Amino acid sequence: MAAPGISPPDLRTEPASADRPALETTRRLTTWWPGIWQLWWGRMAGIGAIREAAHSRFGALVRHARAHSPLYREAYRGLPPDVRIDQLPVMTRSALMARFDDWVTDPEIHRRDIDRFLADRAHVGERFLGRYVVWKSSGTSGESGIYVQDSLALDVYDALIAVQMSTGSVAAHCFAGIIKGGRAALVAATGDHFASIASWARVVRAAPGLAARGFSIMEPLDRLVAGLNAFAPVYLASYPTMLMVLADERRAGRLRIDPSVVWSGGEYLAPAAHSDLERAFGCPVVNEYGASECMSIAFGCPAGWLHVNADWVIVEPVEADHSPTPPGQPSHTMLVTNLANRVQPVIRYDLGDAVTANPERCSCGNPLPAIRVVGRRDDVLSLQARDGAAVRLIPLALTTVVEEAAGVHRFQIVQRQAKAVALRLDVDDTRRRSQVFEAAATGLRRYLDAQGLPDIAVELDACPPVVDANSGKLRQVVRELAGHRRIAARKAQPVRPRRPAPHRRREPQAPSDGR
Repeated sequence: MAAPGISPPDLRTEPASADRPALETTRRLTTWWPGIWQLWWGRMAGIGAIREAAHSRFGALVRHARAHSPLYREAYRGLPPDVRIDQLPVMTRSALMARFDDWVTDPEIHRRDIDRFLADRAHVGERFLGRYVVWKSSGTSGESGIYVQDSLALDVYDALIAVQMSTGSVAAHCFAGIIKGGRAALVAATGDHFASIASWARVVRAAPGLAARGFSIMEPLDRLVAGLNAFAPVYLASYPTMLMVLADERRAGRLRIDPSVVWSGGEYLAPAAHSDLERAFGCPVVNEYGASECMSIAFGCPAGWLHVNADWVIVEPVEADHSPTPPGQPSHTMLVTNLANRVQPVIRYDLGDAVTANPERCSCGNPLPAIRVVGRRDDVLSLQARDGAAVRLIPLALTTVVEEAAGVHRFQIVQRQAKAVALRLDVDDTRRRSQVFEAAATGLRRYLDAQGLPDIAVELDACPPVVDANSGKLRQVVRELAGHRRIAARKAQPVRPRRPAPHRRREPQAPSDGR
């Protein structure tokens, strides 16, 4: 503890330097661009070369984890040097976070310092220890996650997106965007160290002259639309639910931007919604599937599948006992191995998403393995203002308000009336439940008032959160208006649902807590 009158240790961010942007630009010229070309040429060599590269990277990652992570060294004790992936134990968020300091491979990284760094939101996008970008994820399980990214991982994530943008018709639209000024806008949860805004902010910090701006999903829609109109982005990125709201604003003539490319991620994007967004914005919509643990897992194709970035990511659809799920069958969960990040190895990590692997080569012609993902699909709420107008609220804004106001992660917001919402809490203790509700309700009322909805009632539902019968996941924001499907008002255990019939269509989705 610091002595009286002495300032506590600094938050271990990057050293202040006017040369930081120039240094970052030089680093990108020497590592990032060659990485893009290496990735592009590797994929041109075919699926065999992709698998060989992944196998080599997997072996190197396991050796590095054994040598530098006490947690993995202990977990892999007794296993052969050239271990197969199916011989390795499965890792979970709770087990890894419980031993955070032993998980990371840099002995200078400590959880206590990370927590202090994350507590100051002014540091979003800055480099922790001058080397790493850090972000967090809450997750509906209530177990928070903290993820440290080294420069290699960040370069790989950027390169994977760049390669997506440089193929097919998307490339021509990207080039047209450069001609139109290259302004890029991200509409996201900007108020904390979430993956999307932290990654975005570190790019902007490294290149102050970049025409890029972040917009908050917490802004009232009219102010958000006015800000986007003034900035006039040609590249627009956000969550599908936010993009659908903005698409309605564009059709109504209030949003007057003309993007060349739209990027969608962080939530489920149905094929019909994908087509609707492309019609509304008049440009391609790139759909990406990622998570806080691995930012770029897969990307969408015209056939409705998600193609895994198999040169840098290994995905394993598995049953409850972690045995392989046959292609064409929906899995119980998915294990992911991030081959890019050495400082915090993610190896056979239980991501929690149920997936179906394409048993055949995709009809789009892409040789990369393809999956469809099943997960929770939160609803956009439509509440009635005093003048009778409908105000649409996206789920991520609502859940962010509750998490920040009450410090809980497992809850459910339910709309049954045009002017009321109910809150379901996973809190057994009566006194604690009342305290959590009051804090959450206060935050929600403040947010609703800012959205022009001061008359909306916020009530406590006696029913605890209920998992979705189809996905087995907790949908945090649900509409249960007359004519809409209702979730049974009973206490539900977080158990896996029965497996649907094999022929049932599964649509691509990105996890909703990646932000």
